[in-house]
Amino acid sequence: MVESNASEPQKSNNPGGLDKKKSIILGLVGLVFIVIIFWKVIPQIGSYSDALTALKAMSSLAIVLIVACVLLYLLTYGLPFMAATPGLKYWRSQQVNQAAFAISNGVPGGGAVGLAVQFGMLSTFGVAGTSATAAITAVGLWSTFVTLFFPVLGVVAITIFGLGGDAHALTGLLGIGILVAVVSVFVLVMRSESLAVKIGAFANRLIKPLRKRIKALATIDLQAPIVKFRADMYEVLKKRWGALTAAQIAVSFTQFLILYVALRGVEGWDSAGTSFAAAFAAFAIAQIGLMIPITPGGLGTVDAALIALLVGFGASTGAATAADLVWRAASFIPQIGIGVVALIAWYRKAGQALAQASRK
Repeated sequence: MVESNASEPQKSNNPGGLDKKKSIILGLVGLVFIVIIFWKVIPQIGSYSDALTALKAMSSLAIVLIVACVLLYLLTYGLPFMAATPGLKYWRSQQVNQAAFAISNGVPGGGAVGLAVQFGMLSTFGVAGTSATAAITAVGLWSTFVTLFFPVLGVVAITIFGLGGDAHALTGLLGIGILVAVVSVFVLVMRSESLAVKIGAFANRLIKPLRKRIKALATIDLQAPIVKFRADMYEVLKKRWGALTAAQIAVSFTQFLILYVALRGVEGWDSAGTSFAAAFAAFAIAQIGLMIPITPGGLGTVDAALIALLVGFGASTGAATAADLVWRAASFIPQIGIGVVALIAWYRKAGQALAQASRK
């Protein structure tokens, strides 16, 4: 592909343009929340000592199965950007996603930097600026859609398998309401340019009463960016929404498999243990914690919800805590390591290409 319009998006995604003071404050707040949750909250609903005992008793078969699930999860993580970017090879898609994961989830407040890195990597891989922006937006949107959809599936699993869904019905209804609202607006925007114009005008009318009270809204025009968003995204999503949906679901489901195998491994394969439906319901509903943008990757918030839900569905506190810790470590640590390697490899190659171009 011929690179075009790369300078404008790159400028908007430049980490140097971030509010450093705000990023540091948000990072510190996230770090404090993580410490509080793992130090004070989780011990109230789980047990670290029982978890350690359960982990020591885990069989070799369980460890092998966990490793296999982690490898499967890592393989699926290379699919989303390949699905969203015409012509992008699998290993380059893997490199983009893993590098961004390492930054976004390994550093509190690193999400904006991760977006800039994604754009920079796609640009050096020959992806045009407009296509890169569309791919990054599409992957982010579909990740949000799946995150909202999973709690709904969790409540459905609770209802179908009679796990006692009354206590979690509100979470399911909340997820359904947000998902329907977001998807409905998205579909209307994508359906036609005229609808996008009308929705943009309606959004401007909604914020009009706030313009005099909030300085940031005084001159903002929502119509233009909504129409531009539709123009940038339409061709990509028209052809690739199915592949992108399958890729994002595969990522989330294989991450669940790590949790389930870890849970059954600490409970013991010869015992009845926690059912597949109960484990999935707990995992799916806990994903709503990803929508709380305090800690990277829902670290701590998702864990506390997950342990509480597993215990509520019959798992012991030790097994629930151990399974969560294994799931968190197995799905985070390898990715951060791979992401760092991918980032270094890309940085060196990009630097060499820049040096060769400057000599010409």
